[in-house]
Amino acid sequence: MTTENKVLAVVEGREITQQDVDALLGSLDPQRAMQFQSEEGKKTLVEELVNQELFFLKAKENNLEKDEEFQQELEKIKDNFLKQYAINKTIKDAEVKPEEAEVFYESNKDQFQEPEKVACKHILMDDEEALAQVKSDIDAGNISFEDAAKENSKCPSKEQGGDLGAFPKGKMVPEFEEAAFNMEEGTISAPVKTQFGVHLIKVEEKTEASVKSFEEVKGQLMQNLLMQKQQALYTEKVNEYKEQFNVEMNL
Repeated sequence: MTTENKVLAVVEGREITQQDVDALLGSLDPQRAMQFQSEEGKKTLVEELVNQELFFLKAKENNLEKDEEFQQELEKIKDNFLKQYAINKTIKDAEVKPEEAEVFYESNKDQFQEPEKVACKHILMDDEEALAQVKSDIDAGNISFEDAAKENSKCPSKEQGGDLGAFPKGKMVPEFEEAAFNMEEGTISAPVKTQFGVHLIKVEEKTEASVKSFEEVKGQLMQNLLMQKQQALYTEKVNEYKEQFNVEMNL
């Protein structure tokens, strides 16, 4: 017996398997699903599936499936399922070959450009003289840039030693950006004034603009092209069916 077919509970002869638990888990919002990853959480899910089986059995006993309201809801579900089934059947033959993706890539390399980026850390303070003193301490080797950020910076990034990560142009205020992109790797700036205060910037790494390789984008590119082909098939059939069936719009 495979793990997914492992029987976790039996209600009046009806088995609840690991596959049922996985299906329920997959139907939940990812954040909520995280709450049920522990053994205790999985036990809670099994208990919920047991509860649902109890309601099912009682509904069968009371012939609820014959209720008019149930039959109406069931017809709606069947109609919606048939719609989706028909759409899936229409687009299932759409296919993208790697050669097609590569041809698109070669003809549209401008879409796969990676902009120039700079990775840096900073210390943000209100007082320029105080910041200048901090810089003197760093230059003298009395304290590391990261520890100075933790002790003095008013930016939340101080918890990570002032680390702002890597960013392209256009993400920071102009004064900060101009200084950062014109510095050499490993250097520390003079105080830089912006609307937020005064910054001390340390450039960790600079990355030149580049074009992503085909292998880097192949998977996502093939998926995008497949979706385009599926949409084209869908639209083609919609236009065909509009010629066959009467449509009235009352918006």
